[in-house]
Amino acid sequence: MTTFGTRLAHAIEERGRFCVGIDPHAALLEEWGLADDVASLERFALTVVEAVAPVVSVVKPQSAFYERFGSRGIAVLERVVTESRAAGALVLMDAKRGDIGSTSQAYADAYLDPTSPLASDALTASPYLGFGSLDPMVDACRAHGAGLFVLALTSNKEGPEVQHARDGERTVAGTILDHLRHANAGAAPVGSFGAVVGATIGETAEDLDFNGPLLVPGYGAQGGTTADMLRIFGSAARWALPSSSREVLRAGPDVTTLRDAARRGNDAVHELGA
Repeated sequence: MTTFGTRLAHAIEERGRFCVGIDPHAALLEEWGLADDVASLERFALTVVEAVAPVVSVVKPQSAFYERFGSRGIAVLERVVTESRAAGALVLMDAKRGDIGSTSQAYADAYLDPTSPLASDALTASPYLGFGSLDPMVDACRAHGAGLFVLALTSNKEGPEVQHARDGERTVAGTILDHLRHANAGAAPVGSFGAVVGATIGETAEDLDFNGPLLVPGYGAQGGTTADMLRIFGSAARWALPSSSREVLRAGPDVTTLRDAARRGNDAVHELGA
């Protein structure tokens, strides 16, 4: 079994580090001249998959934008997962799940077990019921060669209220990063347990080099730049996955134009691995 960290390292080497969010906002559907319904959701999402999944290393569908259409929307999400992986992209399911006990296990079964129709290469998760609440997801990743990206230092203005709070000498975010460091100990070329760290957080005193990947929202249209990431992440930038959705998706609905936008995004963040 190949670990997610190993697959990610190979994908970055072969396809670059740019991550495209497949996020069918109602406003984007409208920009494409589509209605806000399931048929339009399917057309939008699968057009993006056709355009970008063959050329980028990671695609990141945001589950909520499919869930809002109920079971038919989830059926579209299943196709996004299946067709993206068939095209060679790793699928990072952006669902930010977090709960305890059997419920946490059920989330692990839904998104990380290869027998599930929603089985993805990796999942985003919230650790704010305590990092140990994620143990079923961590165990599933180890069993199935999947990955987990845990919220650590997010760009939203409400984040510091929790993430910067201190327990003695350590911040909550620092504690999360220490758990990830432990989970990735000894992994090569990189661990399978990553952190979500925003491109627009400004400065941080936290050590972001924990032998794991960084999912970096806030890049591009939201204001984050490659220079910001190089300054904030330091040596950890080599495992950064800058993520953008609107900047690419607004290039649609033409497949060639979408693909060119994804390639430009990839080229723009190439220096993070230098």
